[in-house]
Amino acid sequence: MISDQVLWASLPVPAFIIDPEDRIADVNSSGEGFLNASRKSVVGHPVWDQIAVDAPLEEAFTRARAQGTPLFVNDVDVGSGNRAPLQCALQIAPLLGHPGSMIMIVSPRELASRMTRGNTVKSAAQSAIGMAEMLAHEIKNPLAGITGAAQLLSMNIGPQDLELTDLIVAESRRIVKLLEQVEQFGNLSRPEFKPVNIHDVLDRARRSALLGFGADMTIIEDYDPSLPLAYGDPDQLLQVVLNLLKNASEAAGPEGGTIRLHTYFEHSFRLRRSDGSGHSLPLQIEIIDDGPGLPEDIRSDIFDPFVSGKENGTGLGLALVSKIVSDHDGWITAESVPGRTVFRLSLRRAPREARPDKE
Repeated sequence: MISDQVLWASLPVPAFIIDPEDRIADVNSSGEGFLNASRKSVVGHPVWDQIAVDAPLEEAFTRARAQGTPLFVNDVDVGSGNRAPLQCALQIAPLLGHPGSMIMIVSPRELASRMTRGNTVKSAAQSAIGMAEMLAHEIKNPLAGITGAAQLLSMNIGPQDLELTDLIVAESRRIVKLLEQVEQFGNLSRPEFKPVNIHDVLDRARRSALLGFGADMTIIEDYDPSLPLAYGDPDQLLQVVLNLLKNASEAAGPEGGTIRLHTYFEHSFRLRRSDGSGHSLPLQIEIIDDGPGLPEDIRSDIFDPFVSGKENGTGLGLALVSKIVSDHDGWITAESVPGRTVFRLSLRRAPREARPDKE
């Protein structure tokens, strides 16, 4: 017979045992991933200090315990001090054989609520990118001149300035490559999948931002050094991060602001499709800024083409970001209030056979 401990550890959703004093008595591995904290660090602590529920829940919880009845709460934001809130359903019930103790299961619903829009957004993004084809040729010509000028400059400057000219040449070539993809009439080439150290991608984006559009920003690195390799196209992932950094920098204005690059591993995060198939997306990258936030009237539509909060924006940037992440079989979300905007990328881990060390 399968033991209770095996069943507990195998639950695919976050689950918590709460003792009669409203302290966490146990948490499964999915719950650790949801809180982004270890079992040892949360057991024994008051549950409502570890789990933030955007609803007046404590009175109903106390009543359910006293009456020995289950409690169901749908469509409520649930988060913690280590992660942005997700819309979830809560299922709470008395724990049989343990008077006063309760079990609480948290079922994130964010993916389900947005999945029906995924294919529509992806298709619209492809069409929107295709509309930019007419501009590609005119942009590529001056880029060739910029690249040539930078190469000539590099022949007559000191070693300390070579980094700048090398950056100009590298970024110009990357942009030319993107424009060549745009010229395929609305269809980016498929990602060239390989194991990717996502911190290398973030570092390239950070250095490029600080030398250009993000010169007035403070960019903080908050990385999980144990994060395994992602599986994706490093150039396309760099494009995603640069776009998000650029948006955050422009939103801050000339006075500047702070951007935090945060990475962590979440065991329980899975993408499920309408046909029942799915896969794990444990690698989490958050780009967090302290700007004014997304305009309230477009927050739910920011990944749609032609939706922009900028006065002269085209609304293509985030549509392209959404398409690239979708092509990586990943997921992107945004949470925004004034003073805190979080874009969260969820990516696949490199499969064992593709990792250099075959770990």
